Parts: sequence; structure tokens; C-alpha cells
Amino acid sequence: MLFNSFDFAIFLPIVFIGYWFLFNKTLKIQNLFILVSSYFFYGCWDWRFLSLILFSTIVDYLIGIGLSRKENITKRKLLLWISILMNLGFLGFFKYYNFFLHNFITAFSFFGKEISANSLDIILPVGISFYTFQTLSYTIDVYKRKLEPIKDFIAFSAFVSFFPQLVAGPIERATNLLPQFQKNRIFKNDLAIDGVKQILWGLFKKVVIADNCAFFCNEIFNNSSSYNGSTLVLGAIFFSFQIYGDFSGYSDIAIGVAKLFGFKLMKNFLYPYFSRDIAEFWRRWHISLTTWFRDYLYIPLGGSRASKGVIVRNVLIVFLVSGFWHGANWTFLFWGGLNGLLFLPLIIQKKNRKYTNDISNSFYFLPSFKEFFSILSTFALVTLCWVFFRAESLTHAFQYLNGIFSDTLFEPPLITFKLGLLVLLIFYMITIEWFGRFSEHPLKNLVKNRNIMFKISFYSLILILTIWFSGKQQDFIYFQF
Repeated sequence: MLFNSFDFAIFLPIVFIGYWFLFNKTLKIQNLFILVSSYFFYGCWDWRFLSLILFSTIVDYLIGIGLSRKENITKRKLLLWISILMNLGFLGFFKYYNFFLHNFITAFSFFGKEISANSLDIILPVGISFYTFQTLSYTIDVYKRKLEPIKDFIAFSAFVSFFPQLVAGPIERATNLLPQFQKNRIFKNDLAIDGVKQILWGLFKKVVIADNCAFFCNEIFNNSSSYNGSTLVLGAIFFSFQIYGDFSGYSDIAIGVAKLFGFKLMKNFLYPYFSRDIAEFWRRWHISLTTWFRDYLYIPLGGSRASKGVIVRNVLIVFLVSGFWHGANWTFLFWGGLNGLLFLPLIIQKKNRKYTNDISNSFYFLPSFKEFFSILSTFALVTLCWVFFRAESLTHAFQYLNGIFSDTLFEPPLITFKLGLLVLLIFYMITIEWFGRFSEHPLKNLVKNRNIMFKISFYSLILILTIWFSGKQQDFIYFQF
């Protein structure tokens, strides 16, 4: 069930009414209703994989109980490793089995030895990369004694399968979300209204920006050899806004829907394309994943409190693993490694936290020339990296970049009315996000002090554009991860 589908438009009000008016007698009944609703939501995609979520839930629940009863460090480590191997084992099988098999066969063929092995027709369960990391955060935090293990199986199951963020995040920490299932929730009108605003903005970014960018991006990338360099640049830029509108749009909808039910999820995007260097970009992009790798991989490896050689190793490991997390393709590994190489000079020179303040805080209307140049150059580097993320193969990516940096780069790009309209819509989105960048999402406070007619006109335009462009439903990009 897609957030941008008619089915979800029916599902959400029904669950909302049931949650607040029919099944609100006790906390356990309310959590049970959320659990059943979440399983129905996921089952609409493929009910067979509900057993996978249930199995993962049961195992990590029991391991959490077991950790609370064990003081022996060896036995505690054993329980932790059972959870890690079980969760990553399922993830590895469904996501990477055929990748490793294919490369294993290719490696032996390179040395003149032929191996016969059949790949499996494996369906990748939607959201497995997300809920796997979410349950892992629980067992790791319980092991580290940062969190008391939960005894309420219904609450824990609802935490694992919470439908707003089940299939594409944010990847919630157990320390943040799980306690919210253990206390009574009261309907707050202000929180619900803010949730609706965030849902509207998320739908706008997905339906109006991402889906329209996808139309041109797919055409240009799939036929890249037929276009000149300037048109290929447009294709790369459109993909940058496609993946941003698609994924941050999903996150906004997920966070907004959670607010309707009295939950507060963590921020997943904080205007990343206004970043002034790569380090700032990665603090603002897919925050739930980058902080997960920071806390559960980078810091345990030694973090930045080590020799420069160890720091280089740690950074590259994290970025390579992050790239591989996105998919079983060498393009993702290369994309992750390339971002790591761009990040390294900043962390080695201890300039990776140069920009931790609000973006252009002293320039409400326009950034300074220096900041504008930094934002533009960072966006250009990120966009070039996205070419590897979007390309079908490394060969395709290098061919695409070769086409960009050819003598056709300064030829006029292919311009159509629809393309020009899309550029205007992107500029409209950038403008709203720039002036609303001081809030969690731009619609939160942007027109707070305006008169009622201005507010109605402002929200109506966004709603009309979203409805106008809501044609064919397109999957969210991160569903494949």
C-alpha cells in the first residue's frame, strides 16, 4: 500500500477513527489495534512476508528478555550475536545471495575455472533493511544497558511493525520510539494539524517533484548515448531532486502520519541540498541511517579518536557499508566509496564539523556569495555521485559522465514546455524550503503570522498542484532497499 495511493487515503481515516474512538479503552488494546493495522498495511504488499517480521520480532523480544536475566558477559555476547547473525542473515539472503553468487562465479571464471550454480528467484521483502536495523538497535541497546528490555510483547511488536515508518523509515531507535508505546497517548490538536501539514508537503515533494523528475530522468538515463552533455547534466540534476523529493517526501508523510496517532518520529532530512560541504550534507541526509552507522559501526570501530590511518579506515568502512546497504550492485559500493573519499579530507583536517549552525542563519533572504558558492559546489559534487547511484552499472555510469564532460557540454540542452514547467516547480519547492528552513518542515511556521486568506491561498496552491499531478502512482525509490 503506497502513501500516494487511493487505498491509503481510505485506510488512514479508518485507522485514525478506530485508534482514537473505538479502540482507545486501554493502552494494550490501542497498541494491539496499531499492530493489526500495521500487519494489514504490510500484508497488502505481500502477506507471505508477515511471517518474516513476526519471526524477527519474536527472536529479538526473547533475546531482550534473555539479556535481562544474564550477567555473564560471555552468555550476553552469545545472545547479542544470535540476534545480529539472525537479522543480518535474513537480510543477506534476501538482498545479497544472488549478488555474491554471481560475483563468486565471475571470480573463478577469471582464473579459468568454470563453476555451475543457479541463482534463485528471490523476492526482496519491502522494508527489510529498515526494520532489521530497527530491531538490531533494540538488542544492541539492551546489551549495552542503555535500555531496559520490554516485557509487553504487543507493544514491542507494534514498535517493530509501526506502519508509518515500516517500509522506508525513518529507522527509529528503540530508545526513542519504544517508550512511546508504553505510555498513554492523548490526542493533541496542534500536533495533528502539524502532522497534516507535513503529510501535505511530503505528498507535494513525491507527486509533483519526484514523479515528474522521474519521467525525464528515466528517459535521459535510459538513452544517455543519444543526448548531448548539457542534457545529461539536466538528467543528473533531475535525479538529485527525484531521489530527494521521493525519499524525504516519504519521510515527511511517515512522520506526519505518526503525529496523527500521537507519536513523534526522528527527523530524517534537514534540507540537505542547502549544505555547504559534504560533511554537512551527510548530517542532513537520511539522518536515521547515518546516525545508526555512526553509533553502531563507526564509534565501535574507534571513531575519530584514533590515528589518522584508523580514521581513514573507519570512514571508508562506514561509507562502503552504507553504499552496500542500499543495494546489491557495484554501483552502490562505488557511490558509497566515492562519498567516503570526498568526506576524508574534511575529517582528517578536523573540518567536518565546520558547519553545524543553522544554514545561512544570518541571511534570511539570500546567502552570502561565499555560502552560495559552497552550497552550489556541494550540490554539484553530490549530483555527480548520484550518477553512480542511478546508473545500471559502473560502465553505464562512466559512459554517462564521459558524455557530460564531452565537447557537447556547451550545446543547448533539449528543452520542452513540460521540462520548463518542471524547472519552475523545482524552483518553487526550493523557495519554500529556503524560507521555511528554520523549522522541522517548511510548512510548520512559514505562514504562521500571515492573515487567514493568505494561509488558505498558500495551502490551496500546494494541494491543487498535488492533486493535479497525481496521476499514475509510482513506487517510492527506497522501497527497493
